[in-house]
Amino acid sequence: MDNYVFITGATSGFGEACARKFSSEGYNLIITGRREQRLTQLQDELRKDGTNIISLCFDVRNLSEVEQAVSSLPEEVKNKISILINNAGLAVGREPIDQGNIDDWERMIDTNIKGLLYVSKSIIPFLKNNQKGHIFNIGSIAGKEVYPMGNVYCGTKHAVDALSRAMRIDLVDYNIKVTNIAPGAAETEFSLVRFKGDQHKADATYDGFEPLVAADIADTIYFVATRPQHVTINDLTIMPTAQASATVFHKE
Repeated sequence: MDNYVFITGATSGFGEACARKFSSEGYNLIITGRREQRLTQLQDELRKDGTNIISLCFDVRNLSEVEQAVSSLPEEVKNKISILINNAGLAVGREPIDQGNIDDWERMIDTNIKGLLYVSKSIIPFLKNNQKGHIFNIGSIAGKEVYPMGNVYCGTKHAVDALSRAMRIDLVDYNIKVTNIAPGAAETEFSLVRFKGDQHKADATYDGFEPLVAADIADTIYFVATRPQHVTINDLTIMPTAQASATVFHKE
C-alpha cells in the first residue's frame, strides 16, 4: 500500500499496537515517540514485513520539535499521509483537585491537548491537499464521564472529545474523517505511568476482571479506517465486558 499512517506515541500501548496492525496489513508508517531506542527497535522489527517505516523522535509537547520533525519528511511522503493517529497521551497522579501536583497537571495538558493540536496542525494541510484522510484522536471513557480524583485528566480527555467533534465540522468539506476513540480500562503502561512507577498499584487496577489490551483498540481503529469512503464512524466508546461505566465493574 502506497499511503502512510502517522502515529504518535508509537513506542508502547495503543500506538505500538496500531503500528503492528497497520504494518501487518501492508501500510507504510511514520512512527513517532520520545524514546529513541524503542522507536528504532520497532522500526527495525516492522521493516521485516516489507513496508516502509520512518521513525521520528520528538516530544509532542514541544511545538518546534513537532514542526521540525514533520518538515524533515520528504515531500513525496508528506503527500501520501492518509491517516493520523493522535495517540500520545497520559494520566499522571490521582489526587483530589486541591492536592494535585502542578507539574502533573501541566504534563497532561501539554501532552493530551496541546500535543494533539500541534501534531494535527502540522499534518492536516497534507490531508486537505489530498481532499481526503482520516484522523483518529485517542480519547478515553474519562472524556465521557468524570470520576473521583480524575479531575485534570478527565478535563483533558473531555477536551479531546470536543476537539474531535470540532475537527469533524471544520474538515468535512475536505472529505476528511475524524474519529474519537474512547477506551475504558485497558492494561497497557497507562496505570504504571499514572502511579509513577508503582507496579503494585498499577497491577491492582485490573484485579478481578479481564481488561482490554492494546491490540483490541488497534483492531478497532483498523476496522474504522477501512470502512467505505462514504462511511464515517465519528465516535466509539470501547470497554471490557466487565466495565459498565468509568467506575462500575463486575469483579470476580
